[in-house]
Amino acid sequence: MIDGFRCASCGAFVGLDTFAPWRCPNENGDRRHVLLRMEAADIGGSRVVADGDDPNPFVRFRRHMAWYSFAVAHGMSDADTVQLVRDTNNGFRTTPVARSSSLSDELGFVATGGVWVKDETANVGGSQKARHLMSILLHLRVAETLGLAPWDRSVRPSLAISSCGNAAIAAATLARAAAWPIEVFIPEWASGTVVDMLDGLGANINRCPRRSDDPPGDPTVLRFREAVAAGAIPFSVQGPENALCLDGGRTFGWELGESLTNVGIDDVRALFVQVGGGAFAASVSRGVRETGVRAPLFAVQTEGCAPLARAWASACTDDAMARRWSDHMWAWESEPRSLADGILDDETYDWVADAIELKATTGRVIVARETNVIRAADIGPTVSGIPVSPTGTAGLAGLLECRSEIADDDRVVLAFSGVKRD
Repeated sequence: MIDGFRCASCGAFVGLDTFAPWRCPNENGDRRHVLLRMEAADIGGSRVVADGDDPNPFVRFRRHMAWYSFAVAHGMSDADTVQLVRDTNNGFRTTPVARSSSLSDELGFVATGGVWVKDETANVGGSQKARHLMSILLHLRVAETLGLAPWDRSVRPSLAISSCGNAAIAAATLARAAAWPIEVFIPEWASGTVVDMLDGLGANINRCPRRSDDPPGDPTVLRFREAVAAGAIPFSVQGPENALCLDGGRTFGWELGESLTNVGIDDVRALFVQVGGGAFAASVSRGVRETGVRAPLFAVQTEGCAPLARAWASACTDDAMARRWSDHMWAWESEPRSLADGILDDETYDWVADAIELKATTGRVIVARETNVIRAADIGPTVSGIPVSPTGTAGLAGLLECRSEIADDDRVVLAFSGVKRD
């Protein structure tokens, strides 16, 4: 079978040779369709294996990515794809994975078990968000290079993203390096370091108050969708907005699985990943699974905003969950609140991809009490020595929430993504 995307909701197929495979062709504007890469087993593939030892994951794992398949399908040479990565952004590096003795001791694990941490705080933009976006940008650069883009390079359409934090910074960082105009849609109340950084990166900032006639949901997402409808490119970390973002996020999981395998670990008790929009958890879990490492996904939300937990409670037994989207997922009714403010999405936009991974890995959703969110935000950076934000330590909050259920000699993995900003 030809490799490509398959819509989980309606079954529509989109080949990897397609320009701009953002959304399902049958999607009618409500975004309740989601394109997912075909499983390796369905297309005669096998485990993901790196190509060489280049530190840039978009070079080392290029042959497994949608942008690369698009490039070679239209005649680009392998050498030219490597050069395209370097010209687009060669700042990506494989980020470290190691057992944190200090965190393991703090949480009472013994030497044969413990807490492994993948530290993403020093990567491009300070979080994993740039990985999701780089795969979109590479697709765009390939299209321009091969003359497949329906615009002149001198009058590029703007990129667009809705975010109040790391995703916006990652997007603006990549856009500036590529000299690409970008519209960033942020909450009306946003201020401080993030806004200053966006301004310094040359992003066009759009503040989005909630309007009286708005439907339920995040007003930044509503304004972002209006911009896309007017011609902007969805430079989004939400799979239903741009399926390519899930592809890029898998690099985190591939690196994690590779690192664990290299030290003889092919099975861990749990992989704790924070969930806001949901793309990160789905991508990391699938990426690890594709390396052959068994790691049940423990998707972590906070008690102040947990739409995935609510959806999973009913979707876990529904084999047609994607076709009955509104039965399981809808906007969080109360005002989302938590110190981990980067995962307070009204909806878990990639909940279908998350649910697929929860089923495939026999995982679960953890709702962390705010007391554990606060404790994790304290001991995460102070004990581990990693300058990670409260959002980035939300996975640790999930571990604190269910620590009594995990044996002292179990191995668990945390994703520390999102540098702490003053």
